[in-house]
Formats: sequence, structure tokens, C-alpha cells
Amino acid sequence: MSRLGEFHLIRRLLAPLTRNTPGAYNLTDDAATLAPSHGCELVVTKDAVVAGVHFFATDPPDLIARKALRVNLSDLAAKGARPVGFFMALMLPDHIDDAWLSAFVGGLGHDIDEFGFPLMGGDTTATPGPLAISITAIGEVKAGHMTRRNGAMPDDVLCVSGTIGDAALGLEVAKGEHKNLSAAHQEFLLGRYRLPLPRMLLGQAEAARDSACIDISDGLCADVGHICTQSNVGAIIEFDKVPLSMAVRAALAQSSTVLMQVLTGGDDYELAFAIPPANVPAALAHAQRVGVALTPIGRFVAGQGVSVLDASGRPVKLPATGYRHR
Repeated sequence: MSRLGEFHLIRRLLAPLTRNTPGAYNLTDDAATLAPSHGCELVVTKDAVVAGVHFFATDPPDLIARKALRVNLSDLAAKGARPVGFFMALMLPDHIDDAWLSAFVGGLGHDIDEFGFPLMGGDTTATPGPLAISITAIGEVKAGHMTRRNGAMPDDVLCVSGTIGDAALGLEVAKGEHKNLSAAHQEFLLGRYRLPLPRMLLGQAEAARDSACIDISDGLCADVGHICTQSNVGAIIEFDKVPLSMAVRAALAQSSTVLMQVLTGGDDYELAFAIPPANVPAALAHAQRVGVALTPIGRFVAGQGVSVLDASGRPVKLPATGYRHR
């Protein structure tokens, strides 16, 4: 595990990532101490990323680090939580060298400072398998105010942040597909796959408090379906209202099969909300204030499951709703 050795790795590269946060003890102990702010409670989530599954082993190490952190921040965003800190388990194969580790830590440090999200502890270990990073992310919300998946009601408006389908096509670009797209479009899509944009301020909006929310990691239809299952409702998505980037529109113009990727492809890490109709204007105004696009794309209804309608109002047949882990 690196010529530095485990303890020197922790002391030299990882301890500075605590940013001297009280309770982290500069990683000199076996545990950390945490206390929520007055009137708040902690929100805890955990996601792992593995080479060959969530990223390519040849991806730049700083971007691997930032993606590992940001997919967890996206979960906190969906809960309306403010970031507090994270714990990281780093499982390193033999080929990882000190230069790679330095670049990896540089990427982590960039996002630690951008999001105010210090390292609090964790573990490092060698592995005969692929590179893997497991992060436990901790945020906080006002007590009793965590946004859940089970709050959708019939007639709520389905809204999504950003643009949808970019990351799924970015993965295809990384595999050598979509070569007819311009270099700028390919680079945009690849960037969206490699580096998610967690919508922290949007998730913390007061207008979202009475809503349901989820981050779109497994695909638009699949994740909206999770809200439906937990809320015991159905949902209708109007495809012509789904926000698409110029790069995705260019790909869609070249192949109609891109439609399925937009609806079912994962890794966008945008937010999907069920918002009561009376709260939609305030939610849209807040999104504009924080500089994030928020777009109504459908509604929740009595019933079950997710239906997609084309521009003529006809149902779109989906062979699958999204990514399945097993």
C-alpha cells in the first residue's frame, strides 16, 4: 500500500483533509466525535464506488476522488441536509503509487473546501481486487425536517434539476460511442459522467420541506419509481418537458435509441422532487436564486408505477426503468 506506508499516508496526505475540524483529532485516534447543532439532528448516508463499475480505473485520480465524494453529497442534498463531514474507507490495489495518491488527495481537498465537508476518519487497506472507495457522509437538518421519499401525494408536481441523460451518454462516450458528436459535446457528456454536480442549496430550500425528493442515480424512471413505491402513488412523465442538454439533443437527433438512455440511464445525480402545486412557484424562485434549473416534467397521480408520454400523449414503452445493482 504505497511506498509511504499506511501510517505515513494517513499522517502526510489524509490528516490535512480534516482541516483541523474539532472531533476529528487530525486522524490520531480510532474514532471521531460529532454533535449536531442546536435543534438539529444528524443525517447519515453511505455510498461506495468501485473501479470497473462506477468509474474507469484509468480515469484521472482527482476526478475519481471527487466523484466518490459527490455521489454521497448528492444523497445529502436529496435529504435537504447541510454537509458536516465524512468517513472514508480506501481499498488500494498494488498498482496504486504515491503520485496517484497525491492526485487523489488533491481532488478530495478541492471538494472538501468547495463544500465545507471535512474528512473525519476512516480506514485504508490493501486489496487484491479493484480500487474501491467507500464513504459515509454525515449532514444535519432541523430536527424532524429531513426530506424523505414517502411524501408524494396525488396532484403533486414532478420537478427535476439540471438536465437529464448526460451522464448515461457520457459513459457511452467513454466506451467509444457517439463519435459523430462534436468534440465539445463529447467532452461535455464525459465530464457530466465523471464529475456530478450535487445540488446542495436546491435540496435545502424551504419550499422543498413539504415534498418528497430523491437523487437520480439509477435512472429517471427508476428513481421516480422509488418515490412512487414509498408514497403509494403513481407518476406521469411528459418526455417533451424533460430538460435536455444541447449535447443530448444532438445525440437524440442522430439516434432515437438515445431516448431510452435519457429515461433509464443512471449517474446524473440530479434531484427529482414531488412538490405540492401551491409550493411550485416558491421552489422555482429559489432554484433561480441559487443558479440551478428546476423544471416541472409531470405529476404524481393515484395509482402505481411510472408512465412516460410522448409529445402526442402516447405511452412510451420502456424495456427497463433503470439500473439494477443485482
